[in-house]
Amino acid sequence: MNKIKLILDKLIQLFCISLMVLMTVLVSWQVFTRYIFNKPSAMTEQLSQYLFVWLVLYGAAYVFGQRDHMKIVFVKEKLPFKFEIMADIIQEILITIFTLGIMVYGGQLSTMKQMGQLDASLQIPIGVVYSAIPISGIFIIFYALCNIRELYFIKYKKSKLGEDKLWT
Repeated sequence: MNKIKLILDKLIQLFCISLMVLMTVLVSWQVFTRYIFNKPSAMTEQLSQYLFVWLVLYGAAYVFGQRDHMKIVFVKEKLPFKFEIMADIIQEILITIFTLGIMVYGGQLSTMKQMGQLDASLQIPIGVVYSAIPISGIFIIFYALCNIRELYFIKYKKSKLGEDKLWT
């Protein structure tokens, strides 16, 4: 599972970097055509907006997988280590349930519903843009399961080795 996570990390990193480079080129072209030719391209503006949405969703999944996202921990830090791990596991389970319901199921419904509607400037189905929601949701669920597994093994090591030997 760790090997799959590392591969997924690299793929999402590469995808997000590619999106950022493409957005930079598109926005630069947009500015160039707006101020030099006085005729901005509507297509590049719309495409860069869609790419930004994708960047945010896939970037959020990546950051969640690295456990670098913002969280409020002042209550959890006051708990004993054993309960801290349990609180983390419960948190990951709740995130999985929420993500499954809202992002995967709801995102899939929205994607399917919008497949018949075309974007005016790009002539692509809006559902293609919406597809980033359930896909990034699947990535978040995968990362949450990896986090649960990691937290379980930390708890397991603690119970087998004793608290003083856990981090050695």
